[in-house]
Formats: sequence, structure tokens, C-alpha cells
Amino acid sequence: MRRKTKSLCPICLKVIKATIYDENNKVYITKTCPEHGEYTDLYWGDYELYQQAEKYAINGVILQNPRTKQEKGCPYDCGICTNHKSTTALGIIDVTNRCNLRCPICFAHAGAAGYLYEPTIEQIRSMIQNLLDNNPVQVPALQFSGGEPTVREDLPALIEMAKEMGIVHVEVDSNGIKMAESVEYCKTLKKAGADTVYLQFDGLTPEPYLKARGFNLLPIKLRAIENLKKAGFHSIVLVPVLIRGVNDNQIGDIVRFAIENKDCIRAVNFQPVSITGRISREERDDMRITIPDLILDLEEQTQGLVKKSDWYPIPSVQPITEFIGHMRDKNFVDFCCHPHCGMATYLFIDGDKVSPITEYLNVDETLAAFTKANDEIKSGHNIHGKLEVANGVISNVKFKLLVKYLIDVVKHGDYKSLDRIHHQMIMIGSMHFMDPYNFDLDRVQRCIINYATPDGRIIPFCTMNTLHRSGVEKKYAKPLSADKLTPLIDVEALTKKILEQRVD
Repeated sequence: MRRKTKSLCPICLKVIKATIYDENNKVYITKTCPEHGEYTDLYWGDYELYQQAEKYAINGVILQNPRTKQEKGCPYDCGICTNHKSTTALGIIDVTNRCNLRCPICFAHAGAAGYLYEPTIEQIRSMIQNLLDNNPVQVPALQFSGGEPTVREDLPALIEMAKEMGIVHVEVDSNGIKMAESVEYCKTLKKAGADTVYLQFDGLTPEPYLKARGFNLLPIKLRAIENLKKAGFHSIVLVPVLIRGVNDNQIGDIVRFAIENKDCIRAVNFQPVSITGRISREERDDMRITIPDLILDLEEQTQGLVKKSDWYPIPSVQPITEFIGHMRDKNFVDFCCHPHCGMATYLFIDGDKVSPITEYLNVDETLAAFTKANDEIKSGHNIHGKLEVANGVISNVKFKLLVKYLIDVVKHGDYKSLDRIHHQMIMIGSMHFMDPYNFDLDRVQRCIINYATPDGRIIPFCTMNTLHRSGVEKKYAKPLSADKLTPLIDVEALTKKILEQRVD
């Protein structure tokens, strides 16, 4: 296999030609910059899984109102430009670059940048409206991120505003420190309308935190989960940043922890580390972990509970989302990112039994039933199409409770019906965000996780963090005075307080 694409020079960030190829059942990307030389990096750690994911590649609904034109060429025209081949599934707004930690692996905090980036409420309102104005698919979900968004005292007001404006699902991306300090604060976020907390969670021993964050944050993470649960949150997503040699031996333990806390944890979203700055290939090889590496490690570490064959790429759900669009008589977000951006599976909960969804459902036959129904509907046979998919779903499901929730999707065809089925399962997924070494322009043009910025643009995740972040933030930056630099949290004092409370 050899596929031509375009990438970036990791040093000068100029667009250069690249080739993706397989060797010894792994997939690599190689490129040569005329000025800085040749770079080869691991793209996917298993060629068989690469081919499996490729089968589900499909074009999504294209944005009809791009905000920028093609002038400098992709990826410099992000905004989104007319080159883009998908629409936004999740919008992100960085509400601050302040943070109460200084993690060595972080790419976005005021202490490192040397300036304050903190959009006003009116700027954030404008950014939300810009996401809602996407045509023909309005953005259903929004994540407030940073920096650390909880350092903003007006975060609850921002959540309320997003809900009032029409965002269906609001997430808060957090290190969990402020949530660990106070149940009341967690209740404030819940009352404001926050649906999900996207919790940084790197492992179940002190070591990953010491290496990646500089402190043992595990007691703080556990208390944050406890407080969020007490406050009524039943949709916590654990977000481990995976680094080879740091926490890849804890993948199975993290999933088991999610299962043990299935009453409040809805997902684990593993994020293989993005590598920035000048670094040798040997150092990259030591750190680099890809989605297939995660999948194979998880199968081994769970003794086969979650198998390689249980995983599907994100765009595989397109037949279902297209059907929902037909049911609602308008386009529904279709999750049609590049097939190698992310993969996921679901663990279905039946009392104390937790099993992969593939144990109850023939996924490919069910997707085929939705595809057939979509074809029937598009040919004008609306009623027959809906009956066809209902019969197809029922015939492929081996468990009545799962039938109930799938038929709910067929019957109602809305975001809430998807949410209801989601709450009967734990999603195990991974999104591998790119860095300059493994950058693939084909992936960028299908990105569905996009930042809204104060200048009216909507920027794909990987180009925001590789190319555009500094320019956007500096344009709206303020001087970083001492009173605006968020103090580092006293981790030892907070941990001591938490442990004392546990004894009490």
C-alpha cells in the first residue's frame, strides 16, 4: 500500500509532499523538506486495522457556508474554507489560557505563552452563534476548554448562555481540581446545564501523573469523580493522554475502573500523545503510541473482554445518522471524519454484566439495514424504508433491552434518543490528534472537531494546535500581569485535605 498525501515539515511547518506506506504490518508516513531533510514517523501501528478502518471511509455533508476562501492553500486557510469535506460535530471554545497546573505536555496555558487570552462573554456568545449558524447542519455539542475553564468565575453563566442559545449538549473540559475542592461547585455546573465533564485522567497510580503533570493528582481525580457524582453528574468522560512507557500499561485498569463506576462514567476517550517541538526519531519512537497499539494493548490487558474486532471507525455510524436526518426531514450531524482519526466500541450494561456491543448486535448487518432503509427513503418509499430498518434492527439484535433503545432511535430519530442509548453503555474510544510529524492533510479536510475563534473562524482541531493557535490568541491577547496569572494549586495541601476528609 502506498498513498500520496501532503504533510508539514515539523521544523518550518511548510506543506510538503508525503507518502503513507505499510511495512512489517505497520503504517508509516514519510516526507522530505528541501531545507530540513527527511522525516519518517509511525502513522498506524497495525496495517490490518488500517485496512479495516478504510472500509468505512465516506464523505459527509459538506458545509454550505464556509467562512474563508482558498488563498494561501490548505491548511493555512482554515476558517473553515471551501476545501473542507465535513461539518462540525463538536465545537470547542477556549474560554481562557489560564490554568492552575503547569503540565509539561500542555500546549495551551498562559504561563507558557506569556500573555492572557480570555474572550469576553460577548465574544463567546458570538462564537457560539457562529457554530449554530453552520449550514446545513447546526452544531449540536459544545465543549468549553482552555487552559482550565473552571478558573473563570463566570463559567456557569457561559454554560447557561450556550443552552439558552440552542446548544443541545454542553461539556466542560477540566483537570478536576476545582471539582475536587467542592461538591457545591459541581452542583453549580450541573444546575447551569452542563451535561458532561471531560475529565483529564491519566491512570490509577501516581506514576503517570508525576511524569506527565509533575504532581500526583490521583487523589484529586478520585475526589472530583466522587463530588461530580454527588452533584448529579452521570456523564463523566475519562480522558487519558497515552504516552508509551508512561501509562500504556494501565489501559485495561482504566477501562475496568470505568466499569466499576458505570453509574457515573459514560466513556473513556484515550488520546495518544501529540508530539511537538524538535525531537529525534528515536525519542518519538519511544513515546509514540497509535490507535491500533491502544486496541491491541486493551485486548491483552482485559483478557479479551474488549477485542480488536469490537472496534469501528467513527464514520461507520453514518448510515444511522443519515437515517435520523430522514426521520427529522433535515440533515443530522454525521460524524464523517477521516476513518483513521478515531475508533470506538461500546460496552453494554446488563445489571452487573458488561459485554461488548458486538456480543448482542451484528454491527455490519445492522448498518447495512440502515443503508438499505436510506436507499428506500431516497427512492421515495418512505414508509417502507422506516419499516425495513426497524425489521433489520430487530433481526440483528440478540438482547431485548438493546432492541428497545435502538427502536427508540428509529422511532424518534433525534439527539436525545441517541443520548438515551448512550446512557445504557460505556463508550471506549480514541481520537489521535495529529502533530507536525504525523500530519496528514487528508485528515484535516475531514475534521469534525472544530474550534470557534473570536475572529469569526471555525478551525479544525489539529491545525488549530499545530498552526493557528498562537496567531489567534496573540490577536486578542492582553498583557499577563501578576494578578491575572492563576496561582498554581497547592497539590500537597489539597491532597492532604481530601485524605483527611476521607478518614472523617
